[in-house]
Amino acid sequence: MLNVDTHVLLHALAGKLKPRELTLLQNDTWSISTIVLWEIAKLAQLGRIAVDLDDPEVVRALARLHVWPLTREIARESTRIDVRGDPADELIAATSVVHKIPLVMRDHALLRSRIVPLAGRR
Repeated sequence: MLNVDTHVLLHALAGKLKPRELTLLQNDTWSISTIVLWEIAKLAQLGRIAVDLDDPEVVRALARLHVWPLTREIARESTRIDVRGDPADELIAATSVVHKIPLVMRDHALLRSRIVPLAGRR
């Protein structure tokens, strides 16, 4: 199982994954942190993306994903991540740490982390 961040999920929905992301994601089960759903709704509200969470195609795509709830452990771990970034990205990264699942993301700050399990990290 892989944990997918908001930007990667949005690019997947639009059919615009980078070749590396496509390679990582094509043969694995995807999951997301609950905060990803909030980020999508917020970005749509702000007019930065044109994704409707009620669109039947989006609903079908999201139904195929495992959604990790925000827990006390994830909230606590988000304050211990060894790099700082957007709070939502910290929660997404903490989800990967707590559940020990690799993260597929586009956040360059998190690439410096030594504790977040990143998909495809060598």
